[in-house]
Amino acid sequence: MIYSIRLTITHHYDQPAANSRHVIRVLPRQLAGRQNLLLHNIHVMPQPDARTDSTDFFRTATQDCAHLAAHLTMTLQLACQVEVLPPAPWLDMSPDLATLGAQWAACRDLDADAPVHFLGAAQQLSIDRRIRDFALGVFDPADSAAQTVMRLGQALHYTMTFDSTATTVETDAAEAFALRRGVCQDFSHIMILGLRALGIPAGYVSGYLRTLPPPGGVKLAGADAMHAWVRAWCGTSHGWIEYDPTNATLVGTDHIVVGYGRDYADVAPLRGQLRVAGGQRNTQAVDVTVLR
Repeated sequence: MIYSIRLTITHHYDQPAANSRHVIRVLPRQLAGRQNLLLHNIHVMPQPDARTDSTDFFRTATQDCAHLAAHLTMTLQLACQVEVLPPAPWLDMSPDLATLGAQWAACRDLDADAPVHFLGAAQQLSIDRRIRDFALGVFDPADSAAQTVMRLGQALHYTMTFDSTATTVETDAAEAFALRRGVCQDFSHIMILGLRALGIPAGYVSGYLRTLPPPGGVKLAGADAMHAWVRAWCGTSHGWIEYDPTNATLVGTDHIVVGYGRDYADVAPLRGQLRVAGGQRNTQAVDVTVLR
């Protein structure tokens, strides 16, 4: 399946902003056997005084931009085409959790996909007793690691209510879980903490999701959004799997990967600093359409 993706993010400042530095992470990844980035263009307005394209530690494509002069708005536009291949069928070769723990403890690899990076707390992930207890309550010792991932994801889906007004990008996972409400970022952060509490290395995935209009409805331009889900390490034989707790499903061809990280902070689409007085507001519009 080949998708066309168009993204526009605009920052509006109450007073002119200057001396800004931003890191952009919005470009779909090239993933062998799964996802091919066919063409792309990233346009930033005003024109940056300096721009560097690179990849971060977790191999996510980044664009670093600097604006020296004062400006009232900054707009990021992405246009790209990406091919997503059907996932290969897999048999569950993951061990039980006791064996899984021994496997990641014995791992000496420290590259971007090493499971040791995806255990414990992170910038936006503080250990929470209530999330740990929830995960322990769902856990079945007879399950394999992969079965545990799916069981926890399904339980979280039915426990939480999707509510785009309940939280912000700064909301802690513990607060969202206490509310039992949130968005995909909250679902993913809570699931990651639950999996890590069980001893399963888990990380955050940022990307795009193709959405469909309701039956008889019309797909609205700009109505899509960036999405988040979870990846979990299920042993040396099975490797990583990806699960979307917001939609209670294993990841398939509707999910387009931008980046992997420990939490949202590692893969935020636009982060930076600037000199400005007064407030600001942000708008975002995303269109994900099927070309063929």
